[in-house]
Amino acid sequence: MAYFDYNGKQVFYTETGEGEPCIFLHGNTASSKMFEFILPLYTADVKVILIDFLGNGKSERVAKFPDELWIDQGHQIVELCKALNCGKVNLVGTSGGAYAAINAALEMPELFSRVVADSFDGSALPEGFADAIIRERQSAKKDVQARGFYEWCQGEDWETVVDQDTEVLVNYERSQVRIFGRPIETIRVPLLITVSREDEMLANDMDAECARLHAANPDISYKIYDTGAHPLIASRAEEIAEAVKGFLAGGQ
Repeated sequence: MAYFDYNGKQVFYTETGEGEPCIFLHGNTASSKMFEFILPLYTADVKVILIDFLGNGKSERVAKFPDELWIDQGHQIVELCKALNCGKVNLVGTSGGAYAAINAALEMPELFSRVVADSFDGSALPEGFADAIIRERQSAKKDVQARGFYEWCQGEDWETVVDQDTEVLVNYERSQVRIFGRPIETIRVPLLITVSREDEMLANDMDAECARLHAANPDISYKIYDTGAHPLIASRAEEIAEAVKGFLAGGQ
């Protein structure tokens, strides 16, 4: 098992496959384990690097998640790239990991070739986000399947991790915490957004948001699917893998 140091804490990562390096970034309350079943769709084409963000999975625990969580996770990605010293890399982030991927590219674009933001809810959180997160997490804790997913990703202390994550997400809306270090529209790395109109976890009008972002910056492209559960990278795994690999190879 490999770790790198981030502000005196140990962050877990793995490397699998051959080819151009690509870091896959998990969503909130998940870990790199969420990619376990879709890795065979990618490892023949790219070198897959997985990370457990600090406080998640096999990474060292923290007393509290930072208020600007997705910006901080972007910092973690930058530090991983520096530790690996492998030249430019691609990023594929899903759900909360999409926000982290964009933040990393905004912070140090020279480190990255291309970025994919999957199952991403736009540049601003929807009204009522905090209350929706509280309801969703309360319901999930009572659901056998959801509890099993949390424990599979996090281990025995899953409930502590979920509660820490819930606290910081609620605070995003209630305290108007920054989501991004810089406006998305200023990104200088080609960005592909993949979303589903059927995704119940996304509350914003992503048709309008994607069109707006593309108009503001032609380097931002998007693919919108009529069907597919959250996250799309798992629910429509083969189609998204083809779209992602095509984009990383230089397509749109």
